[in-house]
Amino acid sequence: MQVTVTSVTRLAQPISDAPAAVVVLTAADIRDYGWKTLADALASLPGLYTTYDRNYAYLGARGFQRPGDYNSRFLLLVDGVRLNDAVYDQAPIGTDFPVDMDLVERIEYVPGPGSAVYGSNALFGIVNVVTKSGKNIRGAQVAVDAGSFGEKKARASYGWHGENGADILLSASSYVRNGQDLYYPEFDTPDQNNGVAKGLDYDRNQSFLGKVAYGDFGLSAGYSNRTKGVPGAPYGAIFDTPYSTTDTHAFINATFHHTITPELAIASQMYWGRYDYRSPSVTPGPVVNVDGDHALWYGADINATNTSIRDNKFVVGADYTRDAHRDQYNFNVDPYALLLDDRRSSDHAGVYVEDEITLPANFMLNLGLRYDDETVSGSNISPRLALSYKATPADTLKLVYGTAYRAPNAYELYYSVPGTGGQLPNPALKAEHITTTEFIYERAIGSAGRATLSLFHYDIRNLISETVDPSGLYIFENVDRSRANGAELSYEQHFAKGARLRTSYSWQLARDGATGTIMQNSPRHMAKVNAVVPLLSNRARIGTEIRCVSSRLAQQGHAAGYCVGNLSIGSSRLISHSDISFSIYNVTNTRYFDPAGPGYTQDVIAQQSRSFLLKLVYGF
Repeated sequence: MQVTVTSVTRLAQPISDAPAAVVVLTAADIRDYGWKTLADALASLPGLYTTYDRNYAYLGARGFQRPGDYNSRFLLLVDGVRLNDAVYDQAPIGTDFPVDMDLVERIEYVPGPGSAVYGSNALFGIVNVVTKSGKNIRGAQVAVDAGSFGEKKARASYGWHGENGADILLSASSYVRNGQDLYYPEFDTPDQNNGVAKGLDYDRNQSFLGKVAYGDFGLSAGYSNRTKGVPGAPYGAIFDTPYSTTDTHAFINATFHHTITPELAIASQMYWGRYDYRSPSVTPGPVVNVDGDHALWYGADINATNTSIRDNKFVVGADYTRDAHRDQYNFNVDPYALLLDDRRSSDHAGVYVEDEITLPANFMLNLGLRYDDETVSGSNISPRLALSYKATPADTLKLVYGTAYRAPNAYELYYSVPGTGGQLPNPALKAEHITTTEFIYERAIGSAGRATLSLFHYDIRNLISETVDPSGLYIFENVDRSRANGAELSYEQHFAKGARLRTSYSWQLARDGATGTIMQNSPRHMAKVNAVVPLLSNRARIGTEIRCVSSRLAQQGHAAGYCVGNLSIGSSRLISHSDISFSIYNVTNTRYFDPAGPGYTQDVIAQQSRSFLLKLVYGF
């Protein structure tokens, strides 16, 4: 209950004081469960679920994960800096996430609206990935992985820590996975290789992260390049022909934190980001078509924290972002034909204030208010109000009311390729807004346990959804209203000698406000168990997780419910200065499916079968 988080209000505060049901995952969790991607880690959390179309991983929360979305309703931060790009507003959580999971120190997940602090995109939650520093590595370190379907990975890192906060971290990683041949019954004809996509499920990634800190200053830079084969022939591509997507992320962040007086501190950051997407495919003709975008943005944020007023903690700040490039293109290679060359830019400025007020009788009031002005969506005001009551030293009750908004992204507004039977633009799209009310009860169980109950109601106006125009083309439109009600119950306990347990159950009901029908890709029930047990007097450990998700509606039919389990066995004592682990994913080889997006011929997409991974981390 006393773990300190910073993602909720920009104030460092214990989880028990934060105005949300915050969950924290640590580097030990990532190691002990063998999570390879950010999506793997997030899928273990209460109320969250992921969908994978063999290209990208998508995140759903509390019954919302719209087919065709690009994770634009979650705000993804790396060390407190926005990572969502300037074209799709996408939060990359799969193998396209630009930071090696071995370099993650902790993950803070804040469910609920966060626009009162961060502005657009924080509709359903905030994910803040805090990366390791040189003091976590201390010297040279190498890691090698080998697994099923030709999976191989290598990482080399160096960390150094000195006086006055001097710290250096340098790390480079390379990953490759050949993948497997996949069968698609929708294409089972002799001229389409009897429905078998051969050699098209590959995945390759190279990444780099560098961090330097001294005193009050910090500088970090990251780069990643991922190429993923796409076996399912979406968006009218010819089946069993070369189709891939390449995602390139780059970022530079500079920070400055300074305590002026014991009651006044300032923090500032300047950031630059770039994202490039390129996807060649073979379309009927046959013609090689290339689709892509170029996004570039930069900006700054400055805020001050003041505690000089008794029983108050103020944060006042302002930020500005220039989306210098929100460009999209599409062309045929031979004969060359330019089909889309859309070039846009936009500006976004916001001011915000947060106040944590300590009231008599063990009450605490959190007030947040933010004003945003954007080129695309105009002005938006986002308030948040949270009242908490510490009934006993172990029991805390919270009532949270909040709003958030998401501005339509460039892809939803402007993408259109004439003559291809694809998508129409809709520059008249409005921002979507959410209003939430949530009751949270947290109970500390001893000094190392916590139980949490959350009851929530969501109301979304002008939800942006991909629909079919009367002409038969796809178009993004604002639908009237959607609502969700639900409950989440979770329990977490750390035991003596290193054993850990985390379990949760979620019930959620998300409906279309106009028709009352259940929303697509919205499971009614989810249950999860994660456990770590030390073995042989802590010489080894075993980590296991089970995730159960009920059935979900797809575009035509449904994806059946499933339970999938993973197992990881590791030891840091088998080899001196090293950690070695062996992981089995989908232990029972369960055959399960996720709903497909609108661009796919198939209604549901088969997920990964059983696979293995052997990993060695060695420090010098």
